[in-house]
Amino acid sequence: MAEDQSFRSNYMEGINKFQGLRSRAFWQDMLALFRGKSAELLSFEEIRQRLRLREESYRGLQDIPVDKIVGSVGRYNDFSRTFLPKSNDMRERWSRVYATMNSMQGVPPIEVFKVGDAYFVRDGNHRVSVARQIGSKTIQAHVTELPSAFHLEPGMTMADVEQAANYIAFLEETGLPQTRPNHINMQLSEPSRYPEMLGHIYLHAQVLERTRGEPVSMEEAAANWYDNVFRPAITLIRKYNVLTESGEENKRTEGDLYLWMVDHLRDVRRQYGAEAETRKFSHALIDYLTEKKLAIPRDLLDENDNSVILSRAQVMAAIQQATTNSDAQSDHEDDEAADRTAGPINEPQDEGDYEHASEATSEDDYSDDIAAQ
Repeated sequence: MAEDQSFRSNYMEGINKFQGLRSRAFWQDMLALFRGKSAELLSFEEIRQRLRLREESYRGLQDIPVDKIVGSVGRYNDFSRTFLPKSNDMRERWSRVYATMNSMQGVPPIEVFKVGDAYFVRDGNHRVSVARQIGSKTIQAHVTELPSAFHLEPGMTMADVEQAANYIAFLEETGLPQTRPNHINMQLSEPSRYPEMLGHIYLHAQVLERTRGEPVSMEEAAANWYDNVFRPAITLIRKYNVLTESGEENKRTEGDLYLWMVDHLRDVRRQYGAEAETRKFSHALIDYLTEKKLAIPRDLLDENDNSVILSRAQVMAAIQQATTNSDAQSDHEDDEAADRTAGPINEPQDEGDYEHASEATSEDDYSDDIAAQ
């Protein structure tokens, strides 16, 4: 009898709290609308689709942080970002859960999906909502984890997820998570530029095929590009702390600076033509620091980073060696093809040549100086 009375008392307290929470949810929505930000929970199914999550692994019963629960499988429209109830139709159930969680009876563990450092409610949305309102720091949950190349964190928006989705699509296209599982972060601040970086790899594959005289898979070309072009560039950036020294470590990524260097080397080649001195990534960094009016490290001036430079003569020699048994006509055709392939190294090509290399590659996609080795 006393237990029933206690439950009834807690239930009425829940009714009163619910009304206040509904009001807070309304004003939270209004403030978010004014600021142009979303106050809604993240949709797990949308996250799963955007991040291409496929594998699942049950991690057992755990105490998880309540403030790291950021979304729901099916009830993401029913609660605010902070799990405030948004509909009066939820009052009865919410109040009963409130009464139960404040009684000696307690409630069963919830069920969640974990992605990165964030959790999504599979079952138990009302329990999470009540837990937040009574000040619980943790809640018991059966956890199923979905591994992702992107580390999702609480506070991230769908815009952040959309940007991550472009990055994951790039990684899946290149196969780098399999061929280079410990690859460095290659994210870009502008998602629209991933096709451009992918274009670098397509053109890199064309150079490899010409020099080897055999087809090269996308995965092999991407791994070779990563080892001989991208990683050496990032190594230089880190060696001289370029982003930190320029004060742009929170404004652009290492991948952004890599693209800037490629664009810069291409522009220099276009400006000075085929007679220009061969320039390297180290030269691009010197120009970048000069543009920022920063001191140039002496070691950078003497840097010998020729591992990412390939001259037209080198391309021609490799192709000629691979075709020594071909007839004269075949040799002539291969030489012409080599000239076209080597164009991005020493001379501008027309738009058609780049389109021939790949549909994803345009005239602005690859430096007139950088190719594969």
